[in-house]
Amino acid sequence: MKEAEYRILENREIARGVFRMLLGGDSSEIRAPGQFVNLHIPGSFLRRPISVCDWEEGKITLIYKVVGHGTEELSRREAGEILRALTGLGNGYMLSKIPPRPVLCGGGVGVPPLYGLCRKLVQLGKHPHVLLGFRSKEDVFYEEEFRALKVPVELTTEDGSYGKKGFVTELLEEKCYALCCGPEPMLRALYDRTEDGQFSFEERMGCGFGACMGCSRRTKDGWKRVCTEGPVFFREEIVW
Repeated sequence: MKEAEYRILENREIARGVFRMLLGGDSSEIRAPGQFVNLHIPGSFLRRPISVCDWEEGKITLIYKVVGHGTEELSRREAGEILRALTGLGNGYMLSKIPPRPVLCGGGVGVPPLYGLCRKLVQLGKHPHVLLGFRSKEDVFYEEEFRALKVPVELTTEDGSYGKKGFVTELLEEKCYALCCGPEPMLRALYDRTEDGQFSFEERMGCGFGACMGCSRRTKDGWKRVCTEGPVFFREEIVW
């Protein structure tokens, strides 16, 4: 974990209420897909945890949805402005445990960390299959970025305005190894349709580094903090 200043290189809307922010600065603390940063937003008391979409030396890509005052204020930040952030937070996806042909399943703002994960898996010679779910056509983002990785991609929208009508969970084949990220109802449905995998949970957080215990959830091994022991958990750990 490290706190540093980052210069905004880009902050633009890429889907309805969804923004991509590119930060310039030290990315060395980010070591695994699924980790997150905690941004200090001017005018907000609490930092905002945002999952890392992708990273490279000197750059971090974040994708976030405007859902309240803090993210609304963040969407107004412009290129050239400086933000402070804690980086390298949480445990991400454990790449060494992933089989050759995993299924990546994301819904809404659970999609971003799966892009960085997908890119890493392709680099490792694995063959991921990507399933993405959104509410409507106006909410779809990063389809082309996934397709550029030369992996199969399937999309659903709840209203049928783009891709297949329905929920992304309906595309999942049973007995696959699933790498999932999205809202808890989606994760629970995926849990019931899989036998193995890794699940990334979204939780409200206070500190983001384990001190406040506000994001704890029960597992088969006792209570664990989403911000430190998570946000990614193995399927066999999860208790609903």
